Amino acid sequence: MSKTRLIFLLYLIFLISFCAQKVYFPPERVQIGLASWYGPGFHGKKTASGEIFNMYELTAAHRTFPIGSYVMVTNLENGKSVLVRINDRGPFIKGRIIDLSYAAAKLIDLIGPGVVPVRVELLSYNRVPDKREVDITRGQVIAIQIGAFIKKENAINLKRVLSHKYKGVYIETFKTRTTKYYRVRIKVQNKKQAFELAEKLIRDGYSVYLVKND
Repeated sequence: MSKTRLIFLLYLIFLISFCAQKVYFPPERVQIGLASWYGPGFHGKKTASGEIFNMYELTAAHRTFPIGSYVMVTNLENGKSVLVRINDRGPFIKGRIIDLSYAAAKLIDLIGPGVVPVRVELLSYNRVPDKREVDITRGQVIAIQIGAFIKKENAINLKRVLSHKYKGVYIETFKTRTTKYYRVRIKVQNKKQAFELAEKLIRDGYSVYLVKND
């Protein structure tokens, strides 16, 4: 892998784990449909929220969910989930219910197929700052997240595979009113260790990002 590509991939993992406000909505706030993704052609352009679109952040476009709201998107073909913030409107293609940023799509293996069936669960209208958030600049203790699933057995299988080569692998649960999600993470002691481990995981073919170690 070239140095330029490695730097690019490491930039992808420099993503923050979002902590959703603990206000959940009824089951009807769950949608099932097709998801697609957008990236290079829109990178650097203004979104419907007024923000500049960054394809390396965990964001998405949705037609009706409030701007600033957080949703959990699950790829129904592999059970992988990702938490994203709605900051744009779309998609504008019939049959699709959400457009994910490149970074979010990569975490649930959407990049290759381009369009996959997903489950979208609305969690909160606004994000509330939480002391557990990542602060890379201050060198807080962090963890690496390798995957998030709605099926516990998928998380257990990934943990088992990772444990053969990596130490400190654990499963962290995140429960909403309708669903329990299982997030596979690896404990690390500092930023330097985190980036070194992330580099190894990327070389092994995993999509990862850095989070605060709860």
